[in-house]
Amino acid sequence: MIKLQVIGNLGKDCVTNTVNGKNVINFNVAHTEKFRDAQGNQKDKTIWVECAYWTDRTGIAPYLKKGTQVYAEGTPEVRTYTKNDGTPGVSLTLRVFNIQLLGGRTNGDYSGGTPAENQPVSQAAPVSNFVPAASDITEPVDDLPF
Repeated sequence: MIKLQVIGNLGKDCVTNTVNGKNVINFNVAHTEKFRDAQGNQKDKTIWVECAYWTDRTGIAPYLKKGTQVYAEGTPEVRTYTKNDGTPGVSLTLRVFNIQLLGGRTNGDYSGGTPAENQPVSQAAPVSNFVPAASDITEPVDDLPF
């Protein structure tokens, strides 16, 4: 089995269809890598992955909106086709078996910037997730409650 994992942003809102009585959620994910060419110039390379998630659990579909960052994994397939100008084209598709929402926009208008800039500011006090290390525990080990 070949497995492909992709982390990226959705290029448009997902589309949910029913094919032969089965639900499928179609979406595309863009992954952009930054690199430097031989002359030292910064370049971007974007790879688009067309995804098909065959599932009865379509509850995730309303959250798969343009700009949302997702993690998807599944079985890859390369498809060839003929472009409108007659030249051959290639697309990377993924039959998704696992998807997770990672972030992105949280409201209806994504105005650019980083997702953190578009998040509403909470007035609540920060929650501490402090977990003491084993060396920080000062209670005697032999004083067990049972």
